[in-house]
Amino acid sequence: MTRVLISADMEGVTGVTCPDDVEPGTAAWERMRPLLTGDVNAVIDGLLAGGASDVLVNDAHYTQRNLLLEAVDPRARLLTGRHKPLGMMEGIDRADAVVFLGYHTGAGQRGVLSHTYLGTGPTAFRIDGEPADEGRMNALIAEEHGVPVVLVTGDDLTCEASRAWAPEARVVAVKECVSRYAAICLPPARSTELLRAQALAALRAHAAPGEGPRTLRAGSPSTRPHRFELDFHAPHLAEAVRAVPTVERNGPRGIAFTAPDATTAARTFKVCTTVAGAAMEDHFD
Repeated sequence: MTRVLISADMEGVTGVTCPDDVEPGTAAWERMRPLLTGDVNAVIDGLLAGGASDVLVNDAHYTQRNLLLEAVDPRARLLTGRHKPLGMMEGIDRADAVVFLGYHTGAGQRGVLSHTYLGTGPTAFRIDGEPADEGRMNALIAEEHGVPVVLVTGDDLTCEASRAWAPEARVVAVKECVSRYAAICLPPARSTELLRAQALAALRAHAAPGEGPRTLRAGSPSTRPHRFELDFHAPHLAEAVRAVPTVERNGPRGIAFTAPDATTAARTFKVCTTVAGAAMEDHFD
């Protein structure tokens, strides 16, 4: 029995290139929802063909109500809605493998719609001294549960960045970054074919030697302290975030904190970005 979690973001899916594409309520977002659902369904189909016995999809973008439930492959289940204890990684505690679908590069990095949690504000993010993004942070949570990241999808730069935090994962680049708001995109028919094929191959590649594709090589849960550093474009955002317990100033526009494990670190990080977002002004942030 192999249970797979799909953590589905939106910036890195087929065809998405501009902020309106991922902003709930816009006409562009409505147009992109079927493309997001199509990417998810292609991966579900590949995972099941590769031997998955259960697929849970966590709608992990923004309001977390982006996927079209009525169009999701009926062989899978959908976790939709906000205020999940583990956020983008909710469901990792009941998974044997995880897929990062539609992911993107981090704040201050090149990539289509690159950012870290907030569209504006953060300019750099580091974990344990290394450049980081949402993928690296979520991979640490997966590692903490002994769950391998088997597939990463997004633009070409996201796939390249994932080599640092998920070196054994298969990757699918559904678009090639030209700028933060432009990309050379594969048509859905082609990305669907690639996503399905690599999802199937990903499960088979992680199968334990001598076992069937339903038995994955489980990792050893790894819990250790992590230091998070976040730089903002304006000093007042760092000042506001200092109100969060354990957070310290790290330069005129930066903050840092150390947490005993990845899950605690990610939760603290979410509080920091929420406070920073609330400290922005509409016309002078």
